[in-house]
Amino acid sequence: MNNEKIYKMPFSKIYPMYLAKTEKKGRTKREVDEIIYWLTGYDESTFTKQIDGDVNIEAFFNEAPNFNEKAILITGVICGVRIEEIAEPLMKKIRYLDKLIDELAKGRSMEKILRK
Repeated sequence: MNNEKIYKMPFSKIYPMYLAKTEKKGRTKREVDEIIYWLTGYDESTFTKQIDGDVNIEAFFNEAPNFNEKAILITGVICGVRIEEIAEPLMKKIRYLDKLIDELAKGRSMEKILRK
């Protein structure tokens, strides 16, 4: 799948996959939302508007009110690619979120996930 195809995918189609992945491991929707809010700066109201508005992944990240500066602390491998080596800024943001969701599903504490 090329990047453009990923970028044009509605975020509202990806979000339920994040929920399913984490909920089957005993984590909650509230935790998934907290991660998304922490990373992007959205709050419940602005996040709901993005989901209801069926924005694509590119718009979701580009319109993020306050992308967290601590995101650079998110390191490791996701989908076989080291996050630190991703050059394309939008793909890096997408992979940051993927990595945080993976950490949640693997049972990591919220304190560690949110780099506190």
